[in-house]
Amino acid sequence: MPDVSGAAFKNRTRAAGFLGRGPWFWLGMTCASTAALVGLALSDAIESKGTVFILFIVPLLSMVAMAVSLLRLNEAGSGNCVPKGIAQRRYIKRVAIFTSLYLATFAFMTFADEAFVVPLAGRVAIALLPGLAVSGVFWAIARLIIEEQDEFLRMLTIRQTLIASGFALSLASIWGFLESADLVVHLDAYWVAIAWFFGLLIGAGANFAQHGTMGVA
Repeated sequence: MPDVSGAAFKNRTRAAGFLGRGPWFWLGMTCASTAALVGLALSDAIESKGTVFILFIVPLLSMVAMAVSLLRLNEAGSGNCVPKGIAQRRYIKRVAIFTSLYLATFAFMTFADEAFVVPLAGRVAIALLPGLAVSGVFWAIARLIIEEQDEFLRMLTIRQTLIASGFALSLASIWGFLESADLVVHLDAYWVAIAWFFGLLIGAGANFAQHGTMGVA
């Protein structure tokens, strides 16, 4: 008779995660590293934008680890997540590709800015590359919504992205008015995208609290 004890279930879940850790661990790592990075940036402990971008690799990789952990848990049939299909696997692969492109293009931008005197047209082209890679992640989420055949999973993904959009736009609006009143420091526009990705985590938590599964995005 198969072992269905709590210990066996726990061991199977850990084995199916990423580096022996489940999605909640990587969610916590993402939140903690993002909060630490924002705090360091706002306190002027980090003055270089390049350093901020490089350190942002940590929460970004934690998000990727969380996605991989979710996929492995679903494939292992842990019982905590809705089984995923082809659309979700395509989504995770696309996100992994665009995340890799972001890391590579940003590293190239940082290196080129410090090592060479790049003309204006070249600087514009190089600076566009990381932004286009981030845009690719948005495209991957849109393709997931289009390709997903399970209506419940599609609803979870749409709900998650709506929560993320509301969080990011609300935060941007509040910060913008505080900035216009000279009460807070200026933040570059790319922080809105960072807030949106953080909002995906909030949406995942909301999905789990209400439906017992975090969704995909």
